[in-house]
Amino acid sequence: MLALISRVQNISNPPSSAVQPKEKAALRFGCLGAAKIVPTALATPAKSHSDVVLYAVAARDKVRAEEFARKYGFHKSYGGPSGYQDLINDPEVDVIYNPLPNGLHFEWTMKALEGGKHVLLEKPATDTEDEARQIFALAQKKGLVVLEAFHYRFHPSIQRVKAILDSKELGEVKSISAALSAPEGTAKPDDIRWKYELGGGSTMDPGSYTVNVLNYLASPLKSKSVLSASAKRYSSAPQHKQVDKEFTATVSIENDILGELFSNLNESRILGIIPRFPKLKATVHCEGGTVEIFNFLIPHYYHYITVSSTGKQSRVEKAYKFTNGSKGEEWWTTYRYQLEAFVDKVRGRKPQTWVESQETITNMRLIEEIYAKDGFGSRPQSNYEHHDE
Repeated sequence: MLALISRVQNISNPPSSAVQPKEKAALRFGCLGAAKIVPTALATPAKSHSDVVLYAVAARDKVRAEEFARKYGFHKSYGGPSGYQDLINDPEVDVIYNPLPNGLHFEWTMKALEGGKHVLLEKPATDTEDEARQIFALAQKKGLVVLEAFHYRFHPSIQRVKAILDSKELGEVKSISAALSAPEGTAKPDDIRWKYELGGGSTMDPGSYTVNVLNYLASPLKSKSVLSASAKRYSSAPQHKQVDKEFTATVSIENDILGELFSNLNESRILGIIPRFPKLKATVHCEGGTVEIFNFLIPHYYHYITVSSTGKQSRVEKAYKFTNGSKGEEWWTTYRYQLEAFVDKVRGRKPQTWVESQETITNMRLIEEIYAKDGFGSRPQSNYEHHDE
C-alpha cells in the first residue's frame, strides 16, 4: 500500500530530484490541440526528461490555447483557424504531438511530415489501413520518425508477460483474449468518441488496444483474419447508426491460435445504479498453463501478472521497472517510458522497444475487418490528399 501511495504521488508530481534542467538543444515539442490527454501523455512526462521542451500548443480558440500554455508550461501558443498550420510552420518546432480526434489524425500528421516534423501520434493512428500506409510511406521518404502511441507497450509489465511466453515455460500459445471496458458515463453523450465523422466508436478507442495487445502477444506469429464480430450501437439516434459502444470479435492467428476481443466504452451500471468495475485483462492460454495480466493498459498505478502452470502452484509477479539495466524508475508511467523511447529514436539511438510501422498498419487492417464483419463499416476516409513535391 505504501508503495502504491508513493507511486501515485510521484506520477502526479515527479520528485524534485527527477525534474531535470533542459539541455540547450533539447527537442522542442509542438502540440496540436488542447486535448485532455496532453497533461498525462506529454506535459507531466516531459518534466523529468532533459531532452524535451514543451515549446508550443495550438488550439482553434486563441484564448484557450493561451490558457492551456500557461497552465501546462508551454512557451508559446497559436490560436484561430490557422493555428495548427502556424504551429507546424514554426521553424523552432522539432516534433509534433498529435492528440486530435481520430478523424483528423491523417490530415494533420501528413501536414506535419510535409513540414519536416517528427510525429508522436495518438492511437489509433488513422481511420483506415490505407491512411496508415500513406503516413509511414511519407515518413520513410523524408527520414522522419512517426510513432503510434500505444504507450502500454513501453512498460516493463507487458514486456514481462511477453518474456514469459517467449521463454516457452508454458509451452506453445493456444489462445489469447483481451478485454477493456469503461463504466457508463465515462464518455459523455457529446464526447467526440461518439461521433462517426471524427472516427468514433468503441472499436477505435479501447478496442484498438485489444487488437494491438493481441498482435503483440502472438508475435512473431501473425493475425490472419477476423472470423466473426458483433457490435452494439451507442444509441438508437440516427447519428449513431455506425457508432459502436461495444464489440466482440474472434480473430484467426497463425498456428491455429484463436484471439478473442472485447471492448465496451459505456458499460451499463448494475441495476442501473452501481458502476461496473472496468475490464482490464489480457489472458494467454498455452499448452502447459496460463499467464494473465490485470491492468495492462495503465499498469504504472497497479497491476499483477498471474502465471499458472499445469501441476504447479501459481505465482504472481509485478514489474514496474526493468531489471536488465534499461532506463526507468518505479514511478515512471507508460507515457514516460514511451517518451524515453521516442526521443531515443529521434536522436538516432536504439529505443528499448518500439511499435513498428507494420504493426500500426496491421492494427488498422484488423479494425476495418471487424467493422466489416459487424456491419458498422470503416470510419470515413479523410478528404485530405497529399501531393508529392
